[in-house]
Amino acid sequence: MYNEVPISRRQSTRIYVGKVPIGACAPIAVQSMTNTRTTDVKETVMQINELQRVGADIVRVSIPSMDAAEAFKLIKKQVTIPLVADIHFDYRIALKVAEYGVDCLRINPGNIGNKERIRQVIDCARYYNIPIRIGINSGSLEKQKNNKHKPTSQDLFDSAMRHVDYLDRLNFDQFKVSVKASDVFLAVEAYRLLAKAIDQPLHIGITEAGGARSGTVKSSIGLSLLLIEGIGDTLRVSLAANPIEEIKVAFDILKCLRIRSRGINFIACPTCSRQEFDVISTVNELEKRLEDIITPIDVSIIGCVVNGPGEAKISTLGVTGGNKHSSFYEDGVHQHDRLDNHYILDQLEARIRAKVAMLDKTRILKSSN
Repeated sequence: MYNEVPISRRQSTRIYVGKVPIGACAPIAVQSMTNTRTTDVKETVMQINELQRVGADIVRVSIPSMDAAEAFKLIKKQVTIPLVADIHFDYRIALKVAEYGVDCLRINPGNIGNKERIRQVIDCARYYNIPIRIGINSGSLEKQKNNKHKPTSQDLFDSAMRHVDYLDRLNFDQFKVSVKASDVFLAVEAYRLLAKAIDQPLHIGITEAGGARSGTVKSSIGLSLLLIEGIGDTLRVSLAANPIEEIKVAFDILKCLRIRSRGINFIACPTCSRQEFDVISTVNELEKRLEDIITPIDVSIIGCVVNGPGEAKISTLGVTGGNKHSSFYEDGVHQHDRLDNHYILDQLEARIRAKVAMLDKTRILKSSN
């Protein structure tokens, strides 16, 4: 396994979304958002559980109506992961889901209404001990801003600070803030300004990033710029795709930056005419088959002997392609037995699962001593 690279995290206060700590150098929490109709309780619960299975720490659910709020009451009783309610326009919905046990309220002050309505939401959050996320978005800034010009990072920052100041005057400090934009540079600069101005945790993301491919690229660039600077306490990758993919991409980003490790880190060659087995199909199929594994482990799958031995020696498990049979390494040591290239997929799956089981057993024994 690789050595952890120390990133100096921005110091912040801490809040809790359910039992998940946010800020004060707690592990960066990964979240996504359901895209089912919230009033479809069965489908929404199924999606929430699937998001939790692939690693989500927190799930956000849109509550656009009182009917959705009533459905949320049923949903909350059937899941264990903390839920954030996404509230727009009608502040009374926030009051209702707070009563029903929501773990965090996400409000966009630009469209929630006047200060009196915001105050009622804050008082309710205080009463139920619920944190709030102030969600500033370049597409829904206060009307006077949007009508003047294309939003700037200063506009996002100024909007956030107006609402932070209002919460400060109400003596409410259990909140996190986001200043999202679909433009990478706009969002990154707004977050940089905010990180210097307040102590509260920051939820980071590039909003409306795009489809699975382009959105992944855009989010990876924007989030990495912030994370390397130590900015960010919780994040969402926003894709026009299955929300399951948002969680997978988020963990891939965090793994690449050596911030959080979850599941298998595949090191695989892009392949060329030297490959001795079908690397591409092998890796893609293994990723599908081994989604259930959460133990951090490095597995290198290289199709020839040019880079294969070097990668295998620094991986937990490694394969180097050879004629008809491929060499196998465990913890950097070349094993005597080789893998038959015709059955390499099944053989690799079995060996990876055996290694993970051994690592899990060792970890349990250590923790019990």
